[in-house]
Amino acid sequence: MKLIIPQEIFDGESRVGITPDCISSLTKMGFSVFIQSNAGLQSSFTDEEYKKNGAKISSNIKDLYKNADLVVKIQRPSKQKKINEISYLKNCNVLTLLYEQKFKTEFNLLKKSKVNVFALEKMPRISRAQSMDVLSSQSNLSGYKAVIDAASEFNKAFPLMMTSAGTVAPAKVLIIGAGVAGLQAIATAKRLGAVVSSFDVRSSTKEQVESLGAKFIEVGDDANDSGETSSGYAKEMSSAYKKKQAKLLEETIKKMDIVITTALIPGKPAPRLINKKMVKTMKVGSIIIDLASEFGGNCELTKHGQTTNFNSVKIIGPKNLAASVAQDSSRLFSKNVINFLKNSCESGKFNGFNWDDEVVKETCIIRNLK
Repeated sequence: MKLIIPQEIFDGESRVGITPDCISSLTKMGFSVFIQSNAGLQSSFTDEEYKKNGAKISSNIKDLYKNADLVVKIQRPSKQKKINEISYLKNCNVLTLLYEQKFKTEFNLLKKSKVNVFALEKMPRISRAQSMDVLSSQSNLSGYKAVIDAASEFNKAFPLMMTSAGTVAPAKVLIIGAGVAGLQAIATAKRLGAVVSSFDVRSSTKEQVESLGAKFIEVGDDANDSGETSSGYAKEMSSAYKKKQAKLLEETIKKMDIVITTALIPGKPAPRLINKKMVKTMKVGSIIIDLASEFGGNCELTKHGQTTNFNSVKIIGPKNLAASVAQDSSRLFSKNVINFLKNSCESGKFNGFNWDDEVVKETCIIRNLK
């Protein structure tokens, strides 16, 4: 079977779908692996590394896609830079991050194509799928990088410092959302010496937050409402809860130097948690980094891919933070894909997807091939 790795065509996307260290795993499964020339270069992987590990290099994109059985790419197939990836897809399976509710144009075009599309962001939250969970692996690095970027933008130090010239107070950091990205942001901020607080509607996250040394801030509205779905994701809360939440955040945010927001609700726009009034109360020189900016943002003033200054507060809507640590994020994505494919292997060989498997059924959102 022919597996191909195209070069990503979106601006700012420096990751690659499969890294050289995973090629041997694919060949053992029975794949012939082809990669577009220089597809891994922005992640610091050379064509020579891919060759050494058994991949074939293709400089012609049409030849690359010809007779492909499986396409692995980070971003959804699209039309960018005069390249129409969807037009190349014929009788093949595609593994990617699709987000069909946000990118409906590409989704509708793919539905009309002779393809099966596996949206890896749909991975079910079950224990055996953890090693395949692309969202978790990428969010983990995004949470780390958000804190590093915040520290770089902030005009004060993070840790407490006792010096002969006086004491430097530690930065006060609030992390909103204690999912994978939020927990990594907490851990990173603590390692840098900040005083960290965190808020999440899910009461179950309190223990995790406190285990990392952060203070858990809670509304405490309804002891019987866990704030999460049966899948473990945050859910939409009641109007009464939201009012108390807004009051709590308003009182908390004005004491903070840095706020990092990571709150998302699957299949819906990001919840709006920080309004203009709250930002007005923040200290001069404070930083907000909104990791939910691609999905509308947790802050009213966030602009995706831009930095906004409002009332001497810097609001950053980062675009694809995981891609800014492309080598590591590519390695993790690649290993997630390998584990996903191994899940359908029999006696170590891949002969097609196991359509009775929960992981396969949940992720395949377009099935136009048998």
